[in-house]
Amino acid sequence: MGREEELAVFNAALYGDGRSVLYVHGPGGIGKTTLLRRFAHAAAAAGRPASMLDGRTWQPSPAAYEAEPVLRDADAVLLVDNFEQSSEDWLRERFLPRAPLGALVVIAGRNPPDMRWRADPGWAGVLEVLPLHDLRAADARALLDSRGVPAESREPLLAFAGGHPLALLLGAAAAAKDGATGRRWTPNQDVVATLLDQLVGEPPTAAHRHALEICAHAYRTTEDLLRATVPEDAGSLFQWLRRLPFVKPSSLGLSPHDLVRQVLEADLRWRDPERYAAMHDHIHTHLVEKARTASDTDVPGAVAALLYLHRDRDAPADIHGQDQFQEEPLREEHLGTLLRMATAAGGTKGAACAAFWAERRPQAFRLYRRTGTGEPVAFSAWLRLAELDEEELTADPLVAKAWAHARATTPLRAGEHLAVSRLWAPPPYRGNAPVMDLIQWRAIANCLRSERIAWSYIEIPHPNHPWTDRLRHHGMRDISEQPQPGDDAYTLAVHDWRAVPAQAWLERMNQPPAGGPSAATAKLAVLPQAKFAEAVRKALRQMPRPDALAASPLTRTRLIAERAGQNPATALADLLRQAIDDLREDPRSVKFHRALSITFLHGTPTQELAAQRLDLPFTTYRRHLTAGIERVCADLWHRELYGANTPAHRST
Repeated sequence: MGREEELAVFNAALYGDGRSVLYVHGPGGIGKTTLLRRFAHAAAAAGRPASMLDGRTWQPSPAAYEAEPVLRDADAVLLVDNFEQSSEDWLRERFLPRAPLGALVVIAGRNPPDMRWRADPGWAGVLEVLPLHDLRAADARALLDSRGVPAESREPLLAFAGGHPLALLLGAAAAAKDGATGRRWTPNQDVVATLLDQLVGEPPTAAHRHALEICAHAYRTTEDLLRATVPEDAGSLFQWLRRLPFVKPSSLGLSPHDLVRQVLEADLRWRDPERYAAMHDHIHTHLVEKARTASDTDVPGAVAALLYLHRDRDAPADIHGQDQFQEEPLREEHLGTLLRMATAAGGTKGAACAAFWAERRPQAFRLYRRTGTGEPVAFSAWLRLAELDEEELTADPLVAKAWAHARATTPLRAGEHLAVSRLWAPPPYRGNAPVMDLIQWRAIANCLRSERIAWSYIEIPHPNHPWTDRLRHHGMRDISEQPQPGDDAYTLAVHDWRAVPAQAWLERMNQPPAGGPSAATAKLAVLPQAKFAEAVRKALRQMPRPDALAASPLTRTRLIAERAGQNPATALADLLRQAIDDLREDPRSVKFHRALSITFLHGTPTQELAAQRLDLPFTTYRRHLTAGIERVCADLWHRELYGANTPAHRST
């Protein structure tokens, strides 16, 4: 069943359309042998003698020339299965040219023909290459029906096997055997092992196997990904991968056939779960760095590749559809299109919002087009806001809602900003379309790459949009009230990046679903500056008491989150000690260091005694102590806002 197009090509050649060689190729188990048997039946029905040979046992030799009827009979049909490419030059240059006009030869193998076939003008018009793909969905279902697969097992089996004939047949045999139990079908290890043997075979070395497993786990495999994850020669391993019949190259790298990906993943997870987890972590680390450092053009693809690693726990976006659309910055000639699209998406109010921000912040906008036709389909804007005036609050109710939420929860601190992701897409593209995923990837990338971002608000077209559950899964909750900037209801997915910074967010995403929250991913405290300074002063006084330090709100701030792996109270004490010691580096602050050190680090019981030990008048000691405390508060506040690696003198 199925393969009507290939049969039509064969029948046309059979009845003399000028083609004398058909070259069928596809991965193991795709149905090449079955198709050749159907060709043989069609040839017999047409009254033409057909013979089948197995390329694995057919030895090319002078004797083979005379033994084949196709060299003597213009009506003969020769079908060569399991063709080995080592014989390709002999076949093309010595055997086929001797076949009489009218004879038909069909070659079937895993790999496509050498490019020299197409480069030779002599083969133009007489050679037809037939890549064999998965069965169409209707044909795959018909195959399962013919095998008596229970209805409850059909959909999960199709999800696993797609249209791959061998996988469907193996799965059907297992499902038919267990169908009476009514259980949801999953491939057992016998199915997985058989498919591995047929599809992949035995890789030459352990390094080749590891490269193949990486290729199965990552969305696209590049040479630099192999360099980051395999200690052996990444270049030669990449070249080996690209020549495999079930691996396809694209502009983004290499990817295996979906079924090969699934069986390799299932086998490694079952066979060596620790190595699977280690491989996942290495790839995750590499892709996180890619998402942070990618060029602006490559950012959405980098984020998509990162999210793809978690496809087994997330509702995956259609990452395969990302090439259907492209994005570009807003230019002046796009303004008319923006207003028309915003009107279609959100009525006159939505168009007014789009026009307002396009005039004030044109650099925040992106235009999305269909790759093939150039048709504009959507606009988005990433609005970075440190403060808003009354005109901005009045012009955009959705932005006003985000601003009010931030002010009512934990307001922005000096040097921080919030960001609002706005979008304008007409109804055909507001559902779960690849263009919406592209916009979402851009928004997530902006969150991960922005400095001093406090809040992010991502607009969701309607409350039940697929984005909602996906963003919740990634720790972005939605605001229950739904602002209405246009004619339709919208909602906002919100995240506090001070409470859960980017690194902690990425770690939480990478945790196994059964794992509880770790110290690194627990929600952090976001303190205003006055309360932060008050907590520092109190913690300095409590340094000799670890139990008191453990209760300090500072242990739940970014300062301590950056010291992952330490006991929070110990980390806080070390941080305060370091902040005091740092004052020695500035000659103007040495006197402050001495006052703080004698008071808080050496256990001096009273301030009067501390002044005596420093040989200072008490008022001078108090002045130095107060100034030193203020310096420590300011330095730690700067680190809380900008991170540990930012110099304290950096301007906000």
